[in-house]
Amino acid sequence: MDLALFGLHRGRGTEPETLVRRARAAEEAGLESLWVGDHVALPTRAGKDHRLEAVVVVGFLAAVTSRVRLAIGVVVLPQRHPVLLAKQLSSLDILTGGRLTVGVGAGYVEEELAAFGVPLTERGARTDDHLAAMRAIWRGETSYEGRFVSYAGVAQWPPPVQRPHPPIVVGGHSPAALNRAARQGNGWFGWDLELAETGVMLASLRRAVRTEERPARLGALEITVAPKERLRLDVARRYADLGVHRLVLRARPGETFEKLIAGAGDALVGRV
Repeated sequence: MDLALFGLHRGRGTEPETLVRRARAAEEAGLESLWVGDHVALPTRAGKDHRLEAVVVVGFLAAVTSRVRLAIGVVVLPQRHPVLLAKQLSSLDILTGGRLTVGVGAGYVEEELAAFGVPLTERGARTDDHLAAMRAIWRGETSYEGRFVSYAGVAQWPPPVQRPHPPIVVGGHSPAALNRAARQGNGWFGWDLELAETGVMLASLRRAVRTEERPARLGALEITVAPKERLRLDVARRYADLGVHRLVLRARPGETFEKLIAGAGDALVGRV
């Protein structure tokens, strides 16, 4: 099982020196990937939640690491223009030497989506359309006609290092998200799940794979979970027994990233 780290781009991680130090420590500790979330404009009721923009911070991390994979988990796809985002992600894949993983989701914060002119009721349809448009341009197709986006007579070069594109990990727990993962994803990302919840979600995901007639070219779904409970070795092994391929760790209240990284390196990496 792979172990990953979420959230270096928030709080004190907005300080460049702190972000560099923690990213390099995670890489040296043997963590497989660093994941950053995507919120661009949160409601004022959320308070002052300091965080860096996901695409920008992955580009920064690409320059200060050399081995660890870098993942956006997950980009709120309906509020991003897919032609621009496809170019940004291709560039990141090149600059990381093929270390990029792209998580996508439909979003859930109504005020944030509204700031981009996206009605909450359209977020799922826009996600599917935007993802199809990005796949098309990555394949080198010079035209695309969708419900919300279209282009014609254009192309993007150079293509991503990973072909046909970086791995697409679909986030979300709704039936629509599970169906999207089964139909279009290289992987699925479950957030803040207990062991029992993970088992239920994976059973639903397996049903979705059968129902959606998953294309053979996508292979088996890679399962990523951010566990709700504080992770111990025995708990990590129980997630692995359920079929989870990657666990994403995050700092709990009162816990520093330095302590989390050191603890994972000593007690978990290479033992699950």
